[in-house]
Amino acid sequence: MVHEYSKQPWKGLYLAFEVLVTFLVRMPVWAVTYAFPSALRRSTWSWRHAIAVALLRRVSTTAALVGGFGAVPDYRAITPAKDAEGVWIDGVPHLITAELKVWSTLSDVESIRIPGYWFGKKGFSHVPSSPVQPGEKVFIFFHGGGYTLECAHPVGGPANIVRALIELNPHTPRALAVEYRLSSAHPSPDRHPFPTALLDALAGYNYLVNVVGYSPRDIVAAGDSAGANLALALVRYLIEHGSAIEVSLPGPPGHLLLLSPWADLSDSHDTPGSSSLTNTLDFLDDLAKGSFVSYCKRAFLGPHGLGMASCNRYISPASLYPSVIAHFNSFPRTFITAGGAERLLDQIRTLKDKMVADMGADKVTYYEATDTTHDWLAFPWDPACPATLTAIQQWLA
Repeated sequence: MVHEYSKQPWKGLYLAFEVLVTFLVRMPVWAVTYAFPSALRRSTWSWRHAIAVALLRRVSTTAALVGGFGAVPDYRAITPAKDAEGVWIDGVPHLITAELKVWSTLSDVESIRIPGYWFGKKGFSHVPSSPVQPGEKVFIFFHGGGYTLECAHPVGGPANIVRALIELNPHTPRALAVEYRLSSAHPSPDRHPFPTALLDALAGYNYLVNVVGYSPRDIVAAGDSAGANLALALVRYLIEHGSAIEVSLPGPPGHLLLLSPWADLSDSHDTPGSSSLTNTLDFLDDLAKGSFVSYCKRAFLGPHGLGMASCNRYISPASLYPSVIAHFNSFPRTFITAGGAERLLDQIRTLKDKMVADMGADKVTYYEATDTTHDWLAFPWDPACPATLTAIQQWLA
């Protein structure tokens, strides 16, 4: 059960138990087991990689049970960092309209001031000059974590992705990582359900265009896992309401980078034989009731209920249910990654097919890394990272 040991002293006791059992029992067992090639179950995996993935899977499970390993930076304050610079991003209540306004009212959430963190390529300042140099591109990055974990600050795991991205192209030397509000549900307090994160993403994007001065065509909207879901939702909102009279939205970004996107929060892909049920080596847990993934859905959907994921194009754009009508006309050039060993593989393939059908194959680049688990770019030790980054670099050129 998620957060089952989140309160002290049980949290400390459980963590001590996990450390002892993992290092004294599990790791020796893994070391012996994975010495036999037949036990690896993925032909490209080495003995070392199999152990690393098994350890990551155990750490992820433990984090869900104890509610994280400690306090992390969040939307309430800017936390100083050596390799990034924090800024405040004003809320944008004047840019909220149509369904987004309705959903915000139902969830009792509003657009507020949040932090963002500027990352700069080696040799560059973190924060861009003012005015921005003509033609200079920038990433706006949304971190993963199931909408309930992680942060935009450099201490977070997704920051590894940001650091790698800004080194790929001399014309895209900076990234703004948005510290959007995280969702939570019982046994924690119910907080920040959909569309809270979308409100914060919109504020971050408006900051880049109307405060810093970037042209929308020079912005690369990027995210990993749930952050990719958020990037998709942001672009959809900008496109669908770009001509609205009651609000003056900035134009959509020129590029969209989706890394292991969580594109279907419904259960439409959870069928016998599907990747969500058979790719059990992934560090993402199963989808059963009480799992971390099910908790994330419950926390994110909040008062809308789980049924919202089966009918909402912003939440589940890759859903197979006919009630989700998600088109991708006018979406920008898009790069999508998927791991051949990740649970989300099938839904990512569906997303790719839908986007190609609406946008054309020339505007959608799909990269599938063989035998790779979910969100591997967050883990620099994964052997698939160099080739993936090279493919993204070629796409950016």
